[in-house]
Amino acid sequence: MKIGLIAGGGQFPLLFAEKARRNGYEIHAAAYVNEASTELGDHVDSIEWLHLGQVGRLLKHFRRQGVTEAVMLGSVKKTRLFTDIKPDLKALAFIARMGAQTHDDSILRAFADLLQKEGVNIRPSTFLLPELISPKGCWTKRKPGKAEKKDIRIGWRMAREIGRLDIGQCLVISNGTVLAVEAVDGTDATIARGGSLCKGGAVVVKLCKPEQDQRFDLPSSGVETIRTMHASGVSVLVLEAGKSLSFDREEMIGLADELGITIVAMEEGEAA
Repeated sequence: MKIGLIAGGGQFPLLFAEKARRNGYEIHAAAYVNEASTELGDHVDSIEWLHLGQVGRLLKHFRRQGVTEAVMLGSVKKTRLFTDIKPDLKALAFIARMGAQTHDDSILRAFADLLQKEGVNIRPSTFLLPELISPKGCWTKRKPGKAEKKDIRIGWRMAREIGRLDIGQCLVISNGTVLAVEAVDGTDATIARGGSLCKGGAVVVKLCKPEQDQRFDLPSSGVETIRTMHASGVSVLVLEAGKSLSFDREEMIGLADELGITIVAMEEGEAA
């Protein structure tokens, strides 16, 4: 069995490669320079290092290795799309077809469609790691207070709307006022921006976009999220149960309990 791994930053590509190896897969990675970990090469059978925009090179690598199925895992700093992209002819043709569609989900879905037309089917990122999917419930000893529950309800509706517009996946809210909305700078920067505008007690709501292709780019959180929240004076993290990823969950919960932070994973109806 062969699987292609289109790898960005973070631990997700490494976790996947380790699990795929244990499950008997031959792993062929296409990894983005300055994003994917240099350790990845030690966990895969072949690796091709790419710059953003080198679509033809990615496809050639997969064809050489006989790859017909792949996953897209890991982060890519959106700011690099303005500073460090080297589009080849295949990418330029793709950009021309996209026209005015510049939203994250539209681009990723169109890219997956392009790969499928070229003979590479994109599988869900969690097909070997279902344990990363966030389970429903309050994970921490501390539960949300009355005012925080109100912010959760309001924040959930607003986060759905920014997701519907394909702006971002999270926001920070306090006392019914939105303090920060995720933009190109990412979740941690959003938490820091929001936290700087209040005196503590803010809520982070991070949801899957309504029209999101759930094969890739699911909302994710981990230990660093909790550290950023603590440093920013943010007290509650709200995730979407079944539609978000949580890394190092036990360590994440332990740190949240130590710092008095609440983590709750909810389904759509609960936030009404």
